[in-house]
Amino acid sequence: MCLAMTGLVPGLYVVATPIGHLEDLSPRALRVLGEAAVVAAEDTRTSGKLLKLAGSRARMVSLTEHNVGARAPELLEAARRGVVALVSDAGTPLIADPGARLVEAAHVAGVPVVASPGPSALAAALSVSGFEARMVQFLGFLPRPPGERVKLLQKAASAAAVLVFFESPARLSATLGELATELGDPEVVVCRELTKVHEEAVRGRASELAPRFHTTRGEVTVVVRIEASAEVDDDEVRSDLGEKEAGTAGL
Repeated sequence: MCLAMTGLVPGLYVVATPIGHLEDLSPRALRVLGEAAVVAAEDTRTSGKLLKLAGSRARMVSLTEHNVGARAPELLEAARRGVVALVSDAGTPLIADPGARLVEAAHVAGVPVVASPGPSALAAALSVSGFEARMVQFLGFLPRPPGERVKLLQKAASAAAVLVFFESPARLSATLGELATELGDPEVVVCRELTKVHEEAVRGRASELAPRFHTTRGEVTVVVRIEASAEVDDDEVRSDLGEKEAGTAGL
């Protein structure tokens, strides 16, 4: 364990920020933000409040999926000369966040990439789920159309023992219902408003929790434990598809 306060070398610092509770911002993250010359953020208004807390005078640059290609050269040049921080609106960058292309570009350009780890809704939800996190698949935000959502969940269930995803409060009950009918009614943990005042982590069968969250609010992370009987067999899927194709060919 290293506690020495060495100087920050030039590079791109990937900085985790609080997902709700400001006290979760690490001393190291505060230092990086305080010393950064430039901070790249998806929403500069949200991150601007955090920079004030850190006493940062860094220049803020908006970084989105649409402008990362144009902004990357400027940011990488700044990272060669000094400290550039990449932050998420909340949590760890690159987890359901548009910063991956910038980090990849930094690696390709030979610019040092430095981790400043910390809050993550993914890690926090896993930690309170009570499920063994050996084979985990993170799905980000699920698709809105029910059919696409079910297909993604079924495919993911064939390759992992635990699924984690973000869901809109408006669709949470429907998604839990789909888990119950399509994935064998697995055990789930619904994590709502993690680290915030109204935080809760509720565990139960998907069918039990669906009516409970018919109306709810806040940011939601769902952890699903896939049971052996609910896993999709790849050979079975291929066989079914083959039968359907054969049937179609005969029409």
